Amino acid sequence: MAYNYALFKVSRQGRLATVTIENPPVNLITVQMYEELQGLTAELESDPDLTVVLFKSADPDFFIAHFDVELILSFPVEGEAEKSTEPNPFHVLCRRFRTMDKVTIAQIEGRIGGGGNEIASNMDMRFGVKGRTRISQMEVPLGILPGGTGTQTLPDIVGRGRALEIIVGAEDIDAETAEKWGYLNRIFAPDEIGEKVEQLTRKIAGYPPDAVRLAKQSVNNATADTDAGLSEEAYLFQQLIRTPDARANMTRFLEIGGQTRDGELRVDELVRQLGSE
Repeated sequence: MAYNYALFKVSRQGRLATVTIENPPVNLITVQMYEELQGLTAELESDPDLTVVLFKSADPDFFIAHFDVELILSFPVEGEAEKSTEPNPFHVLCRRFRTMDKVTIAQIEGRIGGGGNEIASNMDMRFGVKGRTRISQMEVPLGILPGGTGTQTLPDIVGRGRALEIIVGAEDIDAETAEKWGYLNRIFAPDEIGEKVEQLTRKIAGYPPDAVRLAKQSVNNATADTDAGLSEEAYLFQQLIRTPDARANMTRFLEIGGQTRDGELRVDELVRQLGSE
């Protein structure tokens, strides 16, 4: 496998692939990142020699900020929202991390939010940094909802009540709370996370490949099918992006600093401002 991408650097060591995300200034999910992720995950999924894939960021402040709000504002809104029985392309992308026969791991050293959080929520394990990792599902203050599997995956991970606190409360969740709630497997000191996660990935990569793959498949079998829930999520998202509040709040988010490096470092403050205006 060649793995030639501009925004993702892929290194291979035996059955382990390490993917480093690099889309400055904040690792925003732009059209280019989305298209490259589609290609990259398809390649990873079909690579017969891999059993573990580790995702991390070149920027310790940001894993993936969120989906490009300017792009959401450009989505077509003519006519009524339509319900589909098939998952949308972003759902398919997110679920690929969960369904591919490789163990997918996120090393989240800084901020992660919105669609980035939905991507990581579909990975098999997530590790963070004490005092640094911050989780944000910030769509509701923008007038929309998490439309990339978040309403379906978060209740499975942290429970219904805490999922609603993350989604509707839209406040930053710190590393310590995220570990306590089960979103993060474990948290480490900044100078320890690289070594600790590498030890785990190397260990898994050294186990019999079929045992690793079928163990993940068996765990996945314990989770109920979510196609109906994803279809409803997509339909509700399409309804919301047509509302005046959503258009106004997403535009205002960009005006007050959203998608700038400084603004994204204090995104919790920005979404609180939207709620008070």
